[in-house]
Amino acid sequence: MNTQQLLSYRSNGRDNHFNLLRMLAAAGVLISHAYPISLGPSAIQPLQSSLKGTTLGTVCVMIFFAISGFFITRSFDRKTSLRVFFVARGLRLFPALIVVLIVTLVFSSLFLTHAPQAVFWAAADSYFLQNVTLFQPKYALPGVFESNPYGPAINGSLWTLSYEVLCYTGVVLSGLFGLLRWKRAFGWALFILVIFYGASMAFELHPRIEALMMLALPFAIGMAFYVWRNAIPLSGLLAIGLCAVAVLAWWTPVFLPVFSLALAYAIFVIGYSNNLRALRYNKLGDYSYGTYIYAFPIQQLVASIGVASPAANIAIALPLTLICAVLSWHFVEYPAMNLRHRAARPRQVRRGKTTR
Repeated sequence: MNTQQLLSYRSNGRDNHFNLLRMLAAAGVLISHAYPISLGPSAIQPLQSSLKGTTLGTVCVMIFFAISGFFITRSFDRKTSLRVFFVARGLRLFPALIVVLIVTLVFSSLFLTHAPQAVFWAAADSYFLQNVTLFQPKYALPGVFESNPYGPAINGSLWTLSYEVLCYTGVVLSGLFGLLRWKRAFGWALFILVIFYGASMAFELHPRIEALMMLALPFAIGMAFYVWRNAIPLSGLLAIGLCAVAVLAWWTPVFLPVFSLALAYAIFVIGYSNNLRALRYNKLGDYSYGTYIYAFPIQQLVASIGVASPAANIAIALPLTLICAVLSWHFVEYPAMNLRHRAARPRQVRRGKTTR
């Protein structure tokens, strides 16, 4: 096998298209959400009928998780310390989240709520705290979007963040128990996850468990790509073959896991393809996270002024979301990420004092 075709060889450099792919996935979530936000929760979203209930938005979130599985595992494997790893993850996730929550509260208080200010701000503390701690998100505020077709949810996209943190925890545990280097043990752990995934499909479990399994599988596939990167070739023909297998599996109970594998592999083939023109996008920045966390409230805002067409919602919300995403990247996310270099500096102890 040509070494240059292996994932390990292609992933050594910094040139890739994952910023662009994440941005396209974030835009796909916006497009998918435009239908229930404009027409109501029962609206059929793109791909939902052809993928056995899996919507375009879900497919795009699966792309996020597959990419994260690979790069978060690589980040942990290359870490200088657990402290540096946790600081880096926190700086990537929480500053932008905190800002979007504050912006949401202030904007809703000034321009959106029909409730008395005392009532609104009495609920603001729990809205902020529950969402910033991730694991018990709160979606509504008094008097905001209460007559919207979708309902009063302000930022329905935040539900995936808690599962992302749980997947990060899985990476840490795998690393601490040596599974990232002990490939056979990792294979058994992946097999057990697939069994749990199958159980979540076959039996009616708690909705949070079902959601976790749905997102943990593509994340684990991304992890597996890193663990076996020295044996995985990147081939367009193999990607097409896996897609063909997924099509054939449509009539079987294993369609969704096969589709997850085919989707993740195709994304990595595209992500490390030799398209020099597409690399120019990396000069702009990574606007995907900002797009993801600002899109839903902006789309709800558009729906609140009477826009009932999904196409019109997309046309209005997408440029507004992109403006927020650009501002978020350049003024919040990128500066916060630069702080991680301070955490990476070794601590020096002098005369009983710890400095950095």
